[in-house]
Amino acid sequence: MMNKNMLRQAQQLQQRLLKIQEELETTTVEATVGGGVVIATATGKQRITSIKIDPEVVVSDDVSMLEDLILAAVNEVMNKAAELANQKMSAVTGGMKIPGVM
Repeated sequence: MMNKNMLRQAQQLQQRLLKIQEELETTTVEATVGGGVVIATATGKQRITSIKIDPEVVVSDDVSMLEDLILAAVNEVMNKAAELANQKMSAVTGGMKIPGVM
């Protein structure tokens, strides 16, 4: 059975985790590939918010190169978003894995 102190600590941890979740919604990360021809932006909750493509790449006949650049940018920004989320969560949980949080 949990004593009052443990219950209070659990509630505080829950509040900090909710705050981190809110911060991740508004924090963004960015990935640039191809020397800046494709830029992907995502939230810390791993939601893509924008993809910018240099117009000079679009006029090229090499569609597969553009697709590869977009794919690379999206994968990189998703990795950055996941890393950001893990860092923020680990700061609160002390590295402890909590089911359903991440």
